[in-house]
Amino acid sequence: MSIESTLAARSGNKCELCASESGLQVYPLAYSPDETANCAVNVCDICLPQIEANADLDFTHLRCLKDAMWAPVPAVQVLAYRLLHKCSSESWAQDALDMMYLEDDVKSWADAGVADDVEPTLDVNGVVLAPGDSVTIIKDLDVKGANFTAKRGTPVRNIGLSENPLHIEGKVNGQRIVIIAAYTKKN
Repeated sequence: MSIESTLAARSGNKCELCASESGLQVYPLAYSPDETANCAVNVCDICLPQIEANADLDFTHLRCLKDAMWAPVPAVQVLAYRLLHKCSSESWAQDALDMMYLEDDVKSWADAGVADDVEPTLDVNGVVLAPGDSVTIIKDLDVKGANFTAKRGTPVRNIGLSENPLHIEGKVNGQRIVIIAAYTKKN
């Protein structure tokens, strides 16, 4: 059985990300352990240009990733994870990444395809910050639009990174805020 027919049967002739039935194509995932159907995804002609970065990201369309990330197929999970990272400037995508669970081997595969050429986010001491790290705020920060001050010494757990390497995102006083990374210290 060919990869195309295997994917068509697995997906029900629909895009495995958004469930569209138009212009379906086989998309083999980069950094895959093999070249079988288990390492490819059936995608539509709307999702493909966004995956390949040939088009501006359509965040409205890509909200389909909030459902696709729960697919039982590891290749679909990997692709959803990588696309959610591309969309991580959007709060809904960062929330989805915070909720997403991947087995260790699948997470390693997914992380291999996340861009490594991005400038690292550094704390006040020059320590590289990663998504999920815990930090402490080192300076009182007025939070614009939220009417509170994030006090020095406030812990921020499970941070997220933004597209700007100078900023991180985290929850303080129950609200998700953007924090200048240089005003934090990794725990």
